[in-house]
Amino acid sequence: MFKKILIANRGEIALRIQRACREMGIKSVVVYSEADREAKYVKLADEAVCIGPAPSAQSYLHMPAIISTAEVTDAEAIHPGYGFLSENADFAERVEKSGFVFIGPTPESIRIMGDKVSAKQAMLKSGVPCVPGSEGALPEDPKEIIRIGRSVGYPVIIKAAGGGGGRGMRVVHTEAALIHAVQTTRAEAGAAFGNPSVYMEKFLENPRHVEIQVLADGQRGAVWLGERDCSMQRRHQKVIEEAPAPGIPRRVIEKIGDRCTAACLKIGYRGAGTFEFLYENGEFYFIEMNTRVQVEHPVTELVTGIDIVQMQIRIAAGQKLPFNQRAIQLKGHAIECRVNAEHPYTFVPSPGRITMWHSPGGPGVRVDSHAYTNYTVPPNYDSMIGKIIVYGDTREQALARMRTALSETVVEGIQTNIPLHRELMVDSGFCAGGTSIHYLEKWLAQRKK
Repeated sequence: MFKKILIANRGEIALRIQRACREMGIKSVVVYSEADREAKYVKLADEAVCIGPAPSAQSYLHMPAIISTAEVTDAEAIHPGYGFLSENADFAERVEKSGFVFIGPTPESIRIMGDKVSAKQAMLKSGVPCVPGSEGALPEDPKEIIRIGRSVGYPVIIKAAGGGGGRGMRVVHTEAALIHAVQTTRAEAGAAFGNPSVYMEKFLENPRHVEIQVLADGQRGAVWLGERDCSMQRRHQKVIEEAPAPGIPRRVIEKIGDRCTAACLKIGYRGAGTFEFLYENGEFYFIEMNTRVQVEHPVTELVTGIDIVQMQIRIAAGQKLPFNQRAIQLKGHAIECRVNAEHPYTFVPSPGRITMWHSPGGPGVRVDSHAYTNYTVPPNYDSMIGKIIVYGDTREQALARMRTALSETVVEGIQTNIPLHRELMVDSGFCAGGTSIHYLEKWLAQRKK
């Protein structure tokens, strides 16, 4: 096992990885930007090194600074968390060429799954169902694009092959708008992701977003840890996640879960990963794979009792999975609310000093957050400042516990989206379960009236 790990991230995930290391008896080094000097995990670290000014490009995305910090602190491995460099195959490669272990998949796996076109092709070969669409990237010939559009059937969605986080997508409802949409998305994709390739998929009108968490050791061992429903989204950004997904028959979930582990074995996957699907009319359609730990991993940890971050570390250290699929038992229900420093209804970011921070507690309540009273939320990064996660024997009990937890949470000095969560926890549609990915945006539009 490693003696020292460098954490190449910030915020709540840096603290989460640090806690996993401490529990395993591993020393941690955190890197931080000047904007994060006062962060909780910096104060708690065995070693903390400032790697640059506030802009991400000069700190958390600056590969040489991170790798040289690993060298001077004698770290053996680098955990990238999520976001930033976590799905950057070049970074994974540089880490390994510099003599460190990258806590994540191989650079090859990251490349295959990072390009949405090659990921889809790999999944089709592995027997994982995909959304009907173009076989690979769209050609240059407009006539051919129109032919593909007719064969898929409208509405369609044009997506950037290198996109992610809800960016680089455009819905097209008519043939007349198709070519312009493809050209615009190509230009945006080239500018944003350095890859102008786009592909076409059938636009599903009312799907749910359901994902399967996997762990694979790269030594012929792979398991799936149940599913998560992440359908409560705004602009493709998740707001609430839960496990298991309400109202989907177990046999349907088991079938898709087994296909995901088979795909892991086929592509030689190593580490933690998430297969994301759209689910509509009883059918699953693969959309992408995330080759890292997800923001919403705690809901899976609560229903399986498996520490996903510790498993990432064990796999990277060359250990085999200590359990097989039969040993994975899902129990109870978990819900996560992302707490963001933003206006609850306009979503305008609200950085600044937190004058009062009080976390909820009680049975089945977990709070993953790096925030505290007098902590200043910097304006330079993502607005998420924490996550409230609850566990109950049933979904009803989990909902009741989340309502209680949200009523106890106090954050003053900045605005947060907690008032939005409080409303959603008593909303009849959400409480019934099984809402589509468009539900929250329609709900917000309705609320404005």
